Amino acid sequence: MAEKDMPTNIEADGIETVETDKNLKEKKVSWAKLRRVDSLNLEAGRISGAHGGHHGSKGDWRTTFILAFQSIGVVYGDIGTSPLYVYASTFTEGIHNADDILGVLSLIIYTIVLVPLLKYVFIVLLANDNGDGGTFALYSLICRYAKVALIPNDQPEDRELSNYKLDTPSTNLRRAYRIKEKLETSKTAKIVLFLVTILGTSMVIGDGVLTPCISVLSAVSGINSLGQNAIVGISVAILIVLFAVQRLGTDKVGSTFAPVIFLWFSFISGIGLYNLFKHDIGVLRAFNPKYIVDYFRRNGKQGWISLGGIVLCITGTEAMFADLGHFSVRAIQISFSGIVFPALLAAYSGQAAYLRKFPNHVDDTFYKATPDALYWPQFVVAVAAAIIASQAMISGAFSIVAQSLSLSCFPRVKVVHTSAKYEGQVYIPEINYVLMIACVIVTIGFKTTEKIGHAYGIAVVAVMVITTCMVALIMLVIWKTSIWLIAVFFVVFFVIEGIYFSAVIYKFTQGGYLPLAFSLVLMIIMATWHYVHRQRYVYELNNKVSSAHVRDLVSNPNVNRIPGIGLLYSELVQGIPPIFPHFISNIPSVHSVTVFVSIKLIPISKVALEERFLFRQVEPRDHRMFRCVARYGYKDKIEEPGEFERQLVEYLKEFIRHEHFIIEAEGTAEDQQQIPHSNLLAKGSSTTVHVEESLQLPRRSSSNSIRSNSGVPNSTDSSNRMVAQPLQGAEEEMQFVQKAMERGVVYLMGETEVVAEQNSSLLKKIVVNYVYRFLRKNFREGDKTLAIPKSRLLKVGMTYEI
Repeated sequence: MAEKDMPTNIEADGIETVETDKNLKEKKVSWAKLRRVDSLNLEAGRISGAHGGHHGSKGDWRTTFILAFQSIGVVYGDIGTSPLYVYASTFTEGIHNADDILGVLSLIIYTIVLVPLLKYVFIVLLANDNGDGGTFALYSLICRYAKVALIPNDQPEDRELSNYKLDTPSTNLRRAYRIKEKLETSKTAKIVLFLVTILGTSMVIGDGVLTPCISVLSAVSGINSLGQNAIVGISVAILIVLFAVQRLGTDKVGSTFAPVIFLWFSFISGIGLYNLFKHDIGVLRAFNPKYIVDYFRRNGKQGWISLGGIVLCITGTEAMFADLGHFSVRAIQISFSGIVFPALLAAYSGQAAYLRKFPNHVDDTFYKATPDALYWPQFVVAVAAAIIASQAMISGAFSIVAQSLSLSCFPRVKVVHTSAKYEGQVYIPEINYVLMIACVIVTIGFKTTEKIGHAYGIAVVAVMVITTCMVALIMLVIWKTSIWLIAVFFVVFFVIEGIYFSAVIYKFTQGGYLPLAFSLVLMIIMATWHYVHRQRYVYELNNKVSSAHVRDLVSNPNVNRIPGIGLLYSELVQGIPPIFPHFISNIPSVHSVTVFVSIKLIPISKVALEERFLFRQVEPRDHRMFRCVARYGYKDKIEEPGEFERQLVEYLKEFIRHEHFIIEAEGTAEDQQQIPHSNLLAKGSSTTVHVEESLQLPRRSSSNSIRSNSGVPNSTDSSNRMVAQPLQGAEEEMQFVQKAMERGVVYLMGETEVVAEQNSSLLKKIVVNYVYRFLRKNFREGDKTLAIPKSRLLKVGMTYEI
């Protein structure tokens, strides 16, 4: 029995050993099968447990209430101070019929209910782009779901980022895909969508110039004893101080202004209720919309013209959406529904009740309806609130410009993240100074609020119309809402805003041209920058360097290999940029490790660090050249050079480790003669592994190989890198990269000059050779934006003819 048992035990041990080897081989083969064809254009994969962060739905209630309180000071100053001048702007020729007061109050009530409350608070805010609002947020959201961006740098792996997609249920897929296909295949549709976007953006920024001017002038003008020149001088001084404090950040500014605006809403609601009960509570009949019909029947064309004054009750509404990135959806909903909306209704109803008794006081309703005991406290708070009113559009302008940078629609500017607690709160020094100068010029030039008031509503209503159209498109393509609900939304709000727009455009010659002039200048800047940036990218794409040419360049005996890491920056994400051979021809040397880095701004809010880097190796492997795409959202801050280098090298070493594991797996896959490019997700990260050329499985004994398929260990020296164990080879390569980093990192950048081709049209030559060149010289250069130290920066000039 013992003799029979012994072989059984030996056989069992042998079977166990064979099974272990078999499982290991099968595991390696299964890893090899994970390799897929790619061109640095396949999915990077999602991180387990990572989800797109909806800015408005996360965070505890304490944070939400803090943000809601801060939003009072930042968002609602403009719409909150409208009771100062709405009735005076509406009844410019006095009140001829007492019932007209009820008609105007009814129009005010339903305008506030339908536009700010229903449309923006409960519908438009939900169309945010991972917590960011504004026209550009809508455009970037559409760009993520349909290929409508004009720059051809779309990569499928971008769609697999945690914050890139929203998993929405679909009941109208066929209609949505049909519209999406038309958008993607129509160049005209892409251009129109882009132009509409920058038009809306430009008008919001232009309104950011008008709002401080009219707010500060109207506040200071309340001191009747001052002369006009003194009023203008004080207004300019206040504007300069207001813009100077912006560098403190929305967090500190909002915390400072919020108590003042909260006190303002307390005053106007309390005084409104006092007048309502004291003079005529019957004005609440205005909740019956029949008074609107009666008002237009009595006044005809004059009633239509008066809409230009009534619409001032919702100026600043777009700020709720534009400033969303500074706060959250829930915070805005709470602050508007719980504080702003009731206060405004009480204020307008109280003024209407007062006017029913004193119709001749319509030219100064607000102050004359204030009880004597509260006049001076109310005056002081009103002045402070009117000054603060401009904060909403200033903060909105910062958010919009920050978003436009991610879509290459604005010249490079410095974006300062001012709060470590709340993402999205930014300050842009260049924009701040430009807005300040523009406000000072407008204030000195116009001196009074009359012409500015004529222009005030045009920009606001135009942006509302654009927002309605873009949200309807989002409902069709992304939300896949019922066509009947979309029709109701679009028809109702487009008709309301269209009527208001027709009324405000009536005053075009009386100052209404001002916001349109601002918008035209901004559109020219944004369109020029985006057009040339796109043409420059297409030039690099059409002239990218082939792998064979790179191999010939670095194999040239006249090209020296110098120690250290070279980071060559380029915007091209789909190949080797044409600036590289230009570098070699001017400086015949290549670093021992060379990485072609592309900083790519993704139209989402944030990119997780573990999803940031995509790598791909450039053949031949022994030259240690890699391509890297570093992806950032428009809320992400690009790290300081030292931290960026550390992160890049760590993920590069992780890439090398997994690449070697795949190569080992290939060696065990007997049935595969040729495996194309790799795309393996590292455990715990989604750094993608890529190889530039197809890997040939037949055994190689070249001295340039980084691996050997034989099972016998080979010696390794500086010239013959023959290693038996792939993991050992991986560790060796990782140590090489680490030592190269310790020897120093040098940044290589192309100083490219873009000029129009000789046979280009005169318009193109003006745009490219003069307008774009002026913008580029007067805004930040790439190395300044990235904060690259000059001692480690090397530039080589090159001219692109587009």
